[in-house]
Amino acid sequence: MAIVVAVSRDDQHNFSKVECDSITLLKGLGVEGDAHCGTTVKHRSRVKKDPTQPNLRQVHILQSELLKELQEKGFDVRPASLGENILIEGIDVLALPRDTVLKIGESTVVQITGLRNPCLQLDNYQSGLTSAVLDRTETGEIIRKAGIMGIVLQGGVVKKGDSIEVELPAEPYQALERV
Repeated sequence: MAIVVAVSRDDQHNFSKVECDSITLLKGLGVEGDAHCGTTVKHRSRVKKDPTQPNLRQVHILQSELLKELQEKGFDVRPASLGENILIEGIDVLALPRDTVLKIGESTVVQITGLRNPCLQLDNYQSGLTSAVLDRTETGEIIRKAGIMGIVLQGGVVKKGDSIEVELPAEPYQALERV
């Protein structure tokens, strides 16, 4: 069973977020009280390029299995430290196709838009972390393991222990790309 392990937000553009008892997702905007909440992009490097582009990064979802993997490699990471809004367990989020819908808790619905692209802020947080969240397939393609991004289709409250239901989009599936 897939569940929410932790939730977090931060009203500043800090790398890590603050773990909370619950977060409220707002339709078409993101996480209430989070620096990335809004209809247009809020990620600072993307705002510099085009502040009018749509915010496809309203919610950052990370698999708890990655934290365990990083801890085994000696990194000091815990819920909220990598900037995720929702830490989940029991779903291989990297294997989901684009436009997958996650029904979280009683009413919240998030549509997956793509992969989080790891940036050098990871190394500013802990040396070597950027390369630790990147891998390569046998054919040399980059695997980005830093979670997925989504938009809020239906708002509501999300809290630790909430169940998650996965609805795949119609085939043919489109692979996740960085957003």
